Amino acid sequence: MILFFFFDDIEAGIEERHKVATDENELKTSDGGFVAPHINSFGHNFRDYHVQSERQKGVEEFYRTNHINQTVRRMRQECGKMERVEMSIWECCELLNEYVDESDPDLDEPQIQHLLQTAEAIRKDYPDEDWLHLTALIHDLGKVLLHPAFGELPQWAMVGDTFPVGCAFDESIVDHKENPDNKNPAYNTKYGIYSEGCGLHNVLMSWGHDDYMCGAYMHLINEEDIENLKWLKIFNKFDLYSKSKVHIRVEKVKPYYLYLINKYFPAKLKWQCGS
Repeated sequence: MILFFFFDDIEAGIEERHKVATDENELKTSDGGFVAPHINSFGHNFRDYHVQSERQKGVEEFYRTNHINQTVRRMRQECGKMERVEMSIWECCELLNEYVDESDPDLDEPQIQHLLQTAEAIRKDYPDEDWLHLTALIHDLGKVLLHPAFGELPQWAMVGDTFPVGCAFDESIVDHKENPDNKNPAYNTKYGIYSEGCGLHNVLMSWGHDDYMCGAYMHLINEEDIENLKWLKIFNKFDLYSKSKVHIRVEKVKPYYLYLINKYFPAKLKWQCGS
């Protein structure tokens, strides 16, 4: 997510306390763990963008708008003007109870449910990796940028795909030919403004609640990215397949996640939107 915390060495502290295996085969799941369903909450295959429905029409139009408007400079310049907001992690989670992700063909529930469903599914399979439970809880917190307190950005600028800008668009990015950067010779070659193996930390991403990706653009990743992909592949299973119409009882699980937040984060964070 492109929200910056103004405190020191949080990531370093978490890494130091949790030197764990990153190979999925080395991480044993508990009995009765999470089982990925075959269909989503609407009775369709997950991530099926070809199903004919009113919601699907909205999803298609969302992605068209998203992919046309995400350019190298536009969103970075506009969002960098926002003021800081001081708020706790849990307060941000509660703000997401007001929003449904317009880009998601698999779920139309409030986003706080998605956070908790993902976290609780991971908690079943990896009960001893509390940092991973917390990762699931906060993984979509960038969507608070939809809220007036954080700038009230439109959904097309916040949710949906995250992809590199400044180099040629991958063919999997629909409607990319209408994006102005596609006609800019500085940005429309394979490497564009980057070099081979430069690492994702050096790559400018489309503006949104996420700031990471995998799959395409493998020519830009480095060794650190490859190592991180191991955990990302584990996480993706739960992020996608835990979506359900069955709600998590927020007040029941809240004490556990407040405990994790207090363990790893300060009571209040200063959030700022910027590049």
